[in-house]
Amino acid sequence: MVGALVGSPQAKGLFNRAIAQSGGWMGLTIGRMRSGATAQADGAKAMDTLGVKTIRELRVKPLDELTGLTAGGLVVDGYLIPEDESLTFMNGKQNAVDVLTGSNKDEANFGICPGAGLNPRGGGTPMTADAFKASAQRRFGEIADQFLRLYPVASDENARQMAHQACAEEITWNMRQWAAAQERLGKKGYTYFFTHVQNVNGAPSPQGATHTAEISFAWNNPKGQANQTWTDVDMKVADQMSSYWVNFITRGDPNGGGLPEWPRYKDLNSGKVMVIGDAPQVESAPPVAKLTFFQAAYQRMLKSTGTN
Repeated sequence: MVGALVGSPQAKGLFNRAIAQSGGWMGLTIGRMRSGATAQADGAKAMDTLGVKTIRELRVKPLDELTGLTAGGLVVDGYLIPEDESLTFMNGKQNAVDVLTGSNKDEANFGICPGAGLNPRGGGTPMTADAFKASAQRRFGEIADQFLRLYPVASDENARQMAHQACAEEITWNMRQWAAAQERLGKKGYTYFFTHVQNVNGAPSPQGATHTAEISFAWNNPKGQANQTWTDVDMKVADQMSSYWVNFITRGDPNGGGLPEWPRYKDLNSGKVMVIGDAPQVESAPPVAKLTFFQAAYQRMLKSTGTN
């Protein structure tokens, strides 16, 4: 939703800066927005399945009968979102606001990428080598070989590990390219990479730095999620991270108050992010090859729809 607002002409002038944690106008990974016509057609099919003909009938349906419905993400409605926002950002027509964006090291452990989670508690169908390669071919076509060189899979045993890495690093690309896009407008972009593993039930979380794990730290809230049992290190990370957030909210710059210096993120291939681990520190070197690949995949997606 933050991505939609930064891209929407209807939101112009309503805010000066925005924070986006693990998500942009495409959602988490590379994808197109649905058209209004597609969304309406999907809605009509769902209503047929449920045996209703009007919104009024749908509203009075018992909750336990509303099964099999799925969310479809943001929709190009012609007003709030007049076009796929990838075109808006590509052409520099988004709102000129400062942004703070970022992602987490173990995003996939939240179950957001099928077969990619490494949570010891399991869940879902494990990825296989054949499925991983087929998915790469389906998504990336003629550049799939480049993807498989970056994420080599020799057996079923390591397919899940590669799927986990690829999922998280595609989200990493997404959040970084957004900050770089705002810099091209002459605004400020800051990006983080959250790697800290909090204590849950008295031990490091088995899900690692999973999707949403950073939220309690940004709010400096030791009781923000169930079963958190923060240590002194957790408390310090939360104090520092929330201070960065407050600084950005109030001044448009996360720096100040004796915090380690957080550089602006100006370029996708040379920019460095703030790594928020047990102690914040600037990234030693950006993952250029992977960022370059996902940027090429993004451009391929745009060209395949005749929009570039």
